[in-house]
Amino acid sequence: MKVLALDYGSARTGVAVSDPTGTLARPVCVVPKVNEKAGFDELVALVRDEEPELVVVGLPLTLRGEHGEQARETTAFVERLRAAVDARVEMWDERFTSVLADGDDAKAAAHLLSSFLEWRSR
Repeated sequence: MKVLALDYGSARTGVAVSDPTGTLARPVCVVPKVNEKAGFDELVALVRDEEPELVVVGLPLTLRGEHGEQARETTAFVERLRAAVDARVEMWDERFTSVLADGDDAKAAAHLLSSFLEWRSR
């Protein structure tokens, strides 16, 4: 199953995609300002072009596992994305992915996707 992952941020959203078997993750790009119409439209077009069966969006929980302001903003974004794309959209705990990616949003999305794919394969 092909999966696309998003490391959501209002300024920049990292995008990664798996191979068709859902085994390997690779960073794709960064889409700026997805909260604005042009950025959101670009992201939706990218999702449609990639044709994933599933879109996984990183949920930035606090270190205690709680929903802070960023998690609430992400949840609102996910609802908007669900209405715009045909693929199923889920959220996945993304704590520490930006740290692992050294601030590269597309690599953070790839880390997020790799952890999701590993969990799913168990």
